[in-house]
Amino acid sequence: MAEQDSPRYISTLTRNTLALIMAGGRGSRLKDLTAWRAKPAVPFGGKFRIIDFPLSNCVNSGIRRIGVLTQYKAHSLIQHIQRGWGMFRGEFGEFVELLPAQQRVDEDTWYLGTADSLYQNLDIIRIHNPRFVLVLAGDHIYKMDYGAMLAHHVENRADITVGCIEVPVEKAHAFGVMGTDESLRIQNFAEKPDSPATIPGRDETSLCSMGIYVFNTEFLYEQLIRDHDTPGSSHDFGKDIIPTAIEKYRVFAYPFRDVQSGKQSYWRDVGTIDAFWEANLELIGITPELNLYDKQWPIWTYQEQLPPAKFIFDEDDRRGLAVDSMVSGGCIISGASIRHSLLFSNVFVNENSELDSTVVMPEVEIGKNCVITHAIIDRHCKIPDGTKIGINQEEDKKRFFVSPNGIVLVTPEMLGQYIHHVS
Repeated sequence: MAEQDSPRYISTLTRNTLALIMAGGRGSRLKDLTAWRAKPAVPFGGKFRIIDFPLSNCVNSGIRRIGVLTQYKAHSLIQHIQRGWGMFRGEFGEFVELLPAQQRVDEDTWYLGTADSLYQNLDIIRIHNPRFVLVLAGDHIYKMDYGAMLAHHVENRADITVGCIEVPVEKAHAFGVMGTDESLRIQNFAEKPDSPATIPGRDETSLCSMGIYVFNTEFLYEQLIRDHDTPGSSHDFGKDIIPTAIEKYRVFAYPFRDVQSGKQSYWRDVGTIDAFWEANLELIGITPELNLYDKQWPIWTYQEQLPPAKFIFDEDDRRGLAVDSMVSGGCIISGASIRHSLLFSNVFVNENSELDSTVVMPEVEIGKNCVITHAIIDRHCKIPDGTKIGINQEEDKKRFFVSPNGIVLVTPEMLGQYIHHVS
């Protein structure tokens, strides 16, 4: 029996893999949502954090050796991982290890780029002695079996495999864009090009990097050391490591597609206010592309033990109700009306208030007689009685951030509530 035909083939690959999640990003396009937290720590989907998706993918794929590289305003991210991801057993060789930027190379240098962050932890990677290193972005929403990608990597005898998605050409300038031959070997790679190349025969679509890479470990060591010693390098996988490796080594693309249909699988970069709002409200749909109710591929997280959501009052002039919405535990809807909205944990909405197409983060209190539409309300906000948001865009711009698509972001600081932290 060939190795790849063995039922233990994939489990052997995943067991010998170290996953490293890049979770130090500032996420500046999310504006004030990342003023006090790193992008991977931003809440998503009613009860999760963005970081929960790559972490859950690792666990569900059978990868239980995981490092999380942190840098920018990492307290809430570290706290979340410590509280919610402590189920691993060290005696079985399982762990989620935090790797903060700590000036390991010299006294003046933090992480300078994605490749440099791994270079600064080479000694730690060597201690774990993996056969493969799986490098993951910590700020995207998707469900993916990394075992299949590892098998693709081994079967192609690749030095590097790059996870990729198909993106409309007008949006591809925000990604690393690649061209491949018929065997999916990458022939060229351009990081965020002004004029993205398209897939042959498909002039409206480009093949783009997901920021997911599989490396043979010894090869990774060689490339990180070479890159560190290269004058003028930006020490980035997309700008430096991948383009250089293509010239001499076996670098392959792994298209992220549904196994049964062959179509593009769900993947979202929630890096802007508009994208974040849209991805959250997509979950409300009858059959959303991202199925959070999937028992075969659960998304794990830390959550408080909270009472069920409660809807109170059933009178003509005040009725607590939610329609076409998702409402998390600990919420109390007191004589208020919620439509096409997503409420995180411990949200209190007072009587005669109306919410429509709004994402409300945890620990928010909305006063009486408020009208809020097409908005994101950040954690710990206390919305005063009678507040109107999303009704008059010019007035909103005076107090809040309004996105290009008209989504209003409200944070405690914008309301004059200076709590100086958002977990």
